[in-house]
Amino acid sequence: MHYQMWIRTLAHNLISRSGPFRHMYIKVGDTAEMTKAFTQKDLLLFSEITGDTNPLHLNEEYAKGTRFLRPVVHGVLITGLISAVLGTKMPGPGCVFLSQEIRFPAPLYIGEEALAAAEIKKLKQSIAWIAVSCTVVKSGKVVMEGEVKVKVPDGKDE
Repeated sequence: MHYQMWIRTLAHNLISRSGPFRHMYIKVGDTAEMTKAFTQKDLLLFSEITGDTNPLHLNEEYAKGTRFLRPVVHGVLITGLISAVLGTKMPGPGCVFLSQEIRFPAPLYIGEEALAAAEIKKLKQSIAWIAVSCTVVKSGKVVMEGEVKVKVPDGKDE
């Protein structure tokens, strides 16, 4: 009888993505993604919140004099898309960033629709190593790529 109850509890936890086996619902190869096009208003709000008033992001005249020729989206906003994918889609609510190694090979401009993507590359207990990237939907230009390590909720963290 006790064994049957344990099996039912295990099955419920796996299906509901809760309890001590929450991290078992993800596996190597799983992917998730989302898209967003940042607006001038998004950049202004971010600058107001953080105090990052670098004119490269906010001033069209200033940006014209740079190699970018127009304002570029803050890199932190781009990595924020990855945080949204990981925290809401996969692994999902409760995961915690442990580390990240990110590169920005090309700029993302205001109005360009970016696809933020994540793929689980390795799992060890409740730690996931996830390859991440952001590309411009229309052109395929890679604007961010790298790897993050996250702690997946195991039921003890809640």
